[in-house]
Amino acid sequence: MLWNLRFVLFILFLLPLMANAQSLPSERREDVADSLYREDQFFVGITYNFLVNKPTDLKNRGLSGGIRGGYFRDMPLNLRRNVALAVGLGLAYDQFGHNFFVGEDDSGNTIFRILDENVGYDVNRFSMASVNIPVEFRWRTSTPTDYRFWRAYAGATIGYAYWYKASFKQLNNRVVQTKIPEFQPWRFSINMAVGYGTFNFYASYDLNPFFKASNKDEDLNIEFNAVRIGLMFYIL
Repeated sequence: MLWNLRFVLFILFLLPLMANAQSLPSERREDVADSLYREDQFFVGITYNFLVNKPTDLKNRGLSGGIRGGYFRDMPLNLRRNVALAVGLGLAYDQFGHNFFVGEDDSGNTIFRILDENVGYDVNRFSMASVNIPVEFRWRTSTPTDYRFWRAYAGATIGYAYWYKASFKQLNNRVVQTKIPEFQPWRFSINMAVGYGTFNFYASYDLNPFFKASNKDEDLNIEFNAVRIGLMFYIL
């Protein structure tokens, strides 16, 4: 997918700029000190992804990770401006490696199956790209002249997966599913970021599962969720 490559290249271009954005000389900051400052920020996050609330036999395998980026508009809530509400807009790409097979039978019905150790394969993963609207409640120790500070942000994200794909590949066999009726494209999650300066610990938990169970799936729990942990970088 060409968009995925462009997005990754964009993120890699931004990463070297973060150190400069966070380490401006104090003399220069004093020249632009503003008692009504905002912490409007571009953000870039890199995560490791794994599944939870899943059947015992469902294992996380292979490459599982994500990358996300976007922009936050900061709205201070007090005179000191160390408490704020922020609303953002961003894009994300996530990939999950596992032994959970998603296919289709001759009638077009979705097949869900957990692959055991006797099934050999090269690739089995689920990927998706989404547009997200995160909302955060923010606490920080920033001042008009200090851009390196402690922060604790917590909030929720509403997202829509506009592209997704389940891929399976083994010798002489390849299965790709891009239309899964049970998949829930609207994504809801809670998230937090805690840290100092450029590097911040980030975690999120999906509130709704990827797939919605139907009567034919009652023998297999497909309503599992995702957790992401990693690093979040903020560029002022």
